[in-house]
Amino acid sequence: MNMPLSPETTGRADALSATTPETASSQRETLLPTAFGLQAELPASKRLRSRIDGHREAIKRIFSGEDTRTLVVIGPCSIHDEVAALEYAERLGRLAGEISDRFLVVMRAYLEKPRTTVGWKGLLYDPERTGAGDLAQGLVRSRRLLLNLGEMGLPLATEALSPMAMDYLGDLVSWTAIGARTTESQIHREMVSGLPMPVGFKNGTDGSVAAAVNAMKSAAHSHHRLGVTSQGAPAMITTAGNRHTHLVLRGGHGVTNYDASSIGEAVKALTGAGLHTGVMVDCSHDNARKQPARQLDIARDVMAQKAAGNASIRGLMLESFLQPGRQDDGPDLIHGCSLTDPCIGWEQTEALLTSL
Repeated sequence: MNMPLSPETTGRADALSATTPETASSQRETLLPTAFGLQAELPASKRLRSRIDGHREAIKRIFSGEDTRTLVVIGPCSIHDEVAALEYAERLGRLAGEISDRFLVVMRAYLEKPRTTVGWKGLLYDPERTGAGDLAQGLVRSRRLLLNLGEMGLPLATEALSPMAMDYLGDLVSWTAIGARTTESQIHREMVSGLPMPVGFKNGTDGSVAAAVNAMKSAAHSHHRLGVTSQGAPAMITTAGNRHTHLVLRGGHGVTNYDASSIGEAVKALTGAGLHTGVMVDCSHDNARKQPARQLDIARDVMAQKAAGNASIRGLMLESFLQPGRQDDGPDLIHGCSLTDPCIGWEQTEALLTSL
């Protein structure tokens, strides 16, 4: 486990958190540490950096077809309790070792949550869930959590909402998702073109794969984008392009797309665009119609398709936590139960992956 920040570090973070007077636009600014500063205070060990590089390469080999195992990205919809997340990771790590001949298991460590309107935005933004927000604390707790999870040996996955957040945390992540709401975003496509890990673009909220296909083509190319250096200075960032992207099928607007016909149509679209045809199926979200138990049948269906010869199926994604379902935030929370989307529980998770 990583040690807490020293008093000197805490003092610097407090100083950085001093707020400026409100501007004429009613916008308040709160200074934060730079990505360079936070990484220096909470560094990844040489051993962990090497392990993450190995995890990224293993995922790339699955999507290139060199490794015939199936990638399984699984874990809480979002993390609100670091203790429960570490307990889940300990169980998942043991299970991952038992099934490593068939699956490469990656744990979801989602710290940002997209909201349709408003709501809790995740551990990164509001770690105490007060509604006031505290990015200074959220950055520290998020990075410390990823370090602790990484030291347990599991590859980690997250969804990239803020390009700047990836500057702080991306070095600890082995696989990244771009959600259905942001797949069409030029900013996110440009960000992906500079990321060092494999990235999955989800189909649009309407269920169409066109936006994700276009996103993959865009991210494969070099871009010039507005950004900041690791030390916080404005800069033009020139990216090299990321050829290790793939399509994630998650359904949309009540329509599922994990069946053989839908996967076939997606593969046809990828082939027509000159892209590799490896796809991942998100067993949750619109594919499950917000019913977490449906994930079990979907995973079995998709793996049966792969066993029957569909080599384009390379991965599964599932939402899973210690306890099944979800709960509203409050004073008496159930340990290991989601605050956002409902999940399958640990017993279901273990039985499913073992049976597959």
